[in-house]
Amino acid sequence: MTLSNLPPLVTVFGGSGFVGRHVVRALAKRGFRIRVAVRRPDLAGFLQPLGNVGQISLVQANLRYRNSVDAAVHGADHVVNCVGILFESGRNTFDAVQDFGARAVAEAARGVGATLTHISAIGADANGESLYAKSKGRAEKAILETVPEAVILRPSIIFGPEDGFFNKFAEMARFSPVLPLVGGGKTAFQPVYVADVAEAVARAVEGKVAKGRIYELGGPEVLTFKNCLEIMLKTIGRTRTLLPLPFGLASLMGSVASLVPFVAPPITPDQVILLKRDNVVSESAQAEGRTLQTFGIEPTSVEAILPSYMVRYRPQGQYTGSGGAA
Repeated sequence: MTLSNLPPLVTVFGGSGFVGRHVVRALAKRGFRIRVAVRRPDLAGFLQPLGNVGQISLVQANLRYRNSVDAAVHGADHVVNCVGILFESGRNTFDAVQDFGARAVAEAARGVGATLTHISAIGADANGESLYAKSKGRAEKAILETVPEAVILRPSIIFGPEDGFFNKFAEMARFSPVLPLVGGGKTAFQPVYVADVAEAVARAVEGKVAKGRIYELGGPEVLTFKNCLEIMLKTIGRTRTLLPLPFGLASLMGSVASLVPFVAPPITPDQVILLKRDNVVSESAQAEGRTLQTFGIEPTSVEAILPSYMVRYRPQGQYTGSGGAA
């Protein structure tokens, strides 16, 4: 095979993360050459079996260092940015990773003439209260100014085998008789399956949707925080008390937990701010055809997938009977 007829090269930033690994798998199935740009390539070897020999390569890159971003994008036909953080740690701040880093990726993509797909989040708002939402909103603005034909995807809360939501609360349910309902558990989500998000990314890379637009990705159901925990508990066969936790108290607890070094806090004050607003696909996105269905994807429900990876949280694991609860 000559260089002129090689499959297109896609650079995926954050390809070893929760969403990124599914994006790599979806792209590999389509035959793309994939360059996975991560901070620790030595820990990302598990990605290579997702493709054929030589199809997936690993390179070191850190969004805080522009030279590494440029090197990772060199020669790419398309760039996908899956990098995002839920809380700040050391030099990995929202501004550094989700604002400056996203700008760097967009500028690097423009420099080599590559198209760009960026994963943002529902609720991204440059003028919002949350630092997370502000950085996501500023990134979107910078990306569309730099690469006007970029495709931006805003998913609601994402679920799947490695998610940080259902897994976190299921792990808590193994040891705690009580689970907290921040703000009374009334916040609405539209959980979207990680494989559906990855498929949307792959179809964007293939050019199957209009460019220069922001799409909002949600699942088939709108569920409250309380609904999500009830479904999770039913799936793992456990009975727990769901205790309403006022936003103010949750924020205070988050402030204290954030002081513990080298430990991921269960919640942060910034996340409490995010929970004050519903996280669902907007009416404007539905009316304008900027949803998951626009990609020709039928959203997958939480209850169809949760049992496939929640089994380890059942009282006796896979041997737990359907009628027992603990």
